[in-house]
Amino acid sequence: MRCDGSLVRAVFLLGTLGCSSPAVVVGSKNFSEQVILGEMVAQLLEERGLNVDRRLNLGGTFICHTALESGQMDVYVEYTGTALTAILKQPVLHDPEEVYRTVVSMYRERFGIAWGPPLGFNNTYAMAMRSDQAARLQISRISDLAAHVDTIRTGFGHEFLERQDGYARLTEAYGLDFAIPPRGMELGLIYEALSADVVDLIAGNSTDGLIEKLGLTILEDDRKFFPPYYAALVYRPEAAAEQPALAQVVALLGGAIDEPAMRGLNRKVDVERRPPAEVAREFVLERGWIPPP
Repeated sequence: MRCDGSLVRAVFLLGTLGCSSPAVVVGSKNFSEQVILGEMVAQLLEERGLNVDRRLNLGGTFICHTALESGQMDVYVEYTGTALTAILKQPVLHDPEEVYRTVVSMYRERFGIAWGPPLGFNNTYAMAMRSDQAARLQISRISDLAAHVDTIRTGFGHEFLERQDGYARLTEAYGLDFAIPPRGMELGLIYEALSADVVDLIAGNSTDGLIEKLGLTILEDDRKFFPPYYAALVYRPEAAAEQPALAQVVALLGGAIDEPAMRGLNRKVDVERRPPAEVAREFVLERGWIPPP
């Protein structure tokens, strides 16, 4: 869901992808959930006899989308609300099925890119605070922040500060005029900054394993600002036509991962510090999607 680099970084990364490859190129954005899911796709493809070129932890939304649209990547996981607002620049919609139908249709028409079925979980933004502070200030909803805009320190990933469903529109929708400018940071640092009392409010993701680990309070989106962000594989139809196993994997993962399962996978990487490839392998083995060694 994120874009954390400059245009120069995007050009550099895309340039490293190369012009052609006999392998299926599997990409991901630059946070744990994406790398886990990318590994899952890569391992399922390899089990079906395909060569896979991993481009995991590549960058944010716009880097991955550009790589896919240009044919330098074949498949990665995107989120419906991110596609709707950040890529397609459409108004926020709140019905999950309407959002999915809209992005499927517009991606096909504009980019020639296909969407697989949703994986099964909604990874919406989670506005999080330390629980002791939230309780002391009596903040349980995003609208409650209005009484504390003079003192609340915010810290967000760079993409959240730029996107249509991010900081500017959120503060407009809730009438929030924070006196202290938001601090932009890499996504991997936002929970550390919150835990260390460097910031008071972050925009995490509802499937992040660190939310439970740190005992954070998630503020209710009481004005229903955020659209649904259901995860699904986006892919080049040409790649699926050339390699039918890609279409098989896309179909296999449809509806297969719910929010508790995804949160548990993220926790194993972010809290237990296990390698994403190992966590993905364990999951596909447990599901019987690949035979045991």
